Parts: sequence; structure tokens; C-alpha cells
Amino acid sequence: MSFVATAVVGGAVVGAVATSKAAKKSAAAADRASDAQTQQAYAAMDQQQEQFQRVQDLLNPYVQVGYEGLRGQQALTGIYGDDAQRWAVGQVEKSPYFSGLVKQGENAILQNASATGGLRGGNTQAALAQFRPNMLAAAIDQQYQRLGGMVNIGQNAAGGVGNGGQAMANSNSNLLGQVGAAQAGGYLAQGRAQAQGINGIASAFGAAAPQLAGYFN
Repeated sequence: MSFVATAVVGGAVVGAVATSKAAKKSAAAADRASDAQTQQAYAAMDQQQEQFQRVQDLLNPYVQVGYEGLRGQQALTGIYGDDAQRWAVGQVEKSPYFSGLVKQGENAILQNASATGGLRGGNTQAALAQFRPNMLAAAIDQQYQRLGGMVNIGQNAAGGVGNGGQAMANSNSNLLGQVGAAQAGGYLAQGRAQAQGINGIASAFGAAAPQLAGYFN
């Protein structure tokens, strides 16, 4: 082969090698870009999970308060059985708050009867007999309402946790979509780079072919 032919072939080889290296660098760059985007998406997901866990930890005591309030309401209404209901009513009756109200009320009835001269009268005894049960019924209703306030607190807290979880799920879904898009884009970019490399090699030798054909003819 003459010097001219050798130069033509050498030029084609150099061009093909350069094209191949460029294609490999392009494919590697696309792969790095895809990996970086994927890692960022997963890091964002981890950060969101951490934040959601913090919110959940903060709201968990309020959720627990609501759960205890609901159990108290159910016990007062007899859902857990007669024994649980008696225990719940007994807790109300034995509370210092109820005992103090009953004592004050009974003293007021006795003082009024003493002032009017009816201390030993039937009306006074009837009033005393009715006062404590009526007060207990009112105290039970009041306790039920208080427990309902606890239930509302827990319900709102649970709703906050649920909303936070749903928001995180939606965000993670979007981030996973970005991961898929990044990986797909990386694969497509690699494919294009490889195809360009092959086409470049073919073009380099294709350009040299007429010159070699003309030389040998």
C-alpha cells in the first residue's frame, strides 16, 4: 500500500477512534447525569420521610389522648360491659371535684333548711336524697363531654398525620416518576451516543472508501 493509501486509511482509523471515544464520553456523561438525578430524588424522599416522622412523633401524644378519651366514653356508655361502666361511673363519683360539689350542695341545703326551720322536714330529706343522684348524672354527662373534647383533639391530630402521610406519598410518587424519567433519559442518551459513534465510524471509513477506490483504479 502506498503512502497516500496508508494516509487515507490512517486518517479514517484516527477519525473512527476519535468518534468512538467521543461517543463513550457522551454515554458516560449521560450515565453520570442520570445517577446524580436519581440520587437527588432518593435523597429528597429520605428527607421527606424524616420530616414526616418528626410530625408523627409530635402529634402522637395527641392521638393517644384521643384514643384514651374514646375509651372513656365507651366505658361510660357500657360498650365494654357492666363492670367497665360501673368502674367508669365510680371514678366520676370518687373524684375530688364531684365530692367537693356534693359537699357544698348538701351544706347549702342544710343551711337553708336550718335558716327556715325545716332541718328535719320531709322536703329537706327529699332534697338531700335527690341531690346526689342528680349531681352524679350531671357529672357523668360533663365527663362524657370532656372526654369528647379529648376525642376531637385526637381526631384532628390523626387527620394531620393522615394528611401528612398522603402529601408525602404524592410527593414520593412524583419523585419516583423523576427517577424513572432520569433513568430512561440516561438510557436513551447512551443509546443515541452509541448510535452516533457507530454512524461516525461508518462515515469515517465511508469517506475514505472513494479515495481508496480511486487510487486502486
